[in-house]
Amino acid sequence: MEHFSIATEAEKSADFRRVLWTGKHTQLVIMTVPVDGEIGEEVHEVDQILTFVSGAGEAKVGGQTRKVVQGDLVVVPAGTKHNFINTGPNPLVLYTVYGPPEHADGAVHKTKEEADRLEEEGKDEPPTS
Repeated sequence: MEHFSIATEAEKSADFRRVLWTGKHTQLVIMTVPVDGEIGEEVHEVDQILTFVSGAGEAKVGGQTRKVVQGDLVVVPAGTKHNFINTGPNPLVLYTVYGPPEHADGAVHKTKEEADRLEEEGKDEPPTS
């Protein structure tokens, strides 16, 4: 059994992205988007569910824009263009579930720049089995 106090795990990690758990069909990731930062506009081939732990931001999903705050949950279906932007004075902290996994098992990306570089280099690939 894996057990997390998810808000505590998310709040104590200053990393842009940290994979907490990877299963055969899903993956649990925590993210911290710095002040004035963003996840970056992207499209995944997997479904994604994001739950916001603290901070304030803006969700742009499939051409729609909404404000997000602590306790909000946003679903991003596979193939949908999306971005999440920190609009508040503090880090935007969230956890997300990908189905199937989207990132390398155990991946830790300190910054968005590091995450982008590793993705471009093909060093952030999900497990194949």
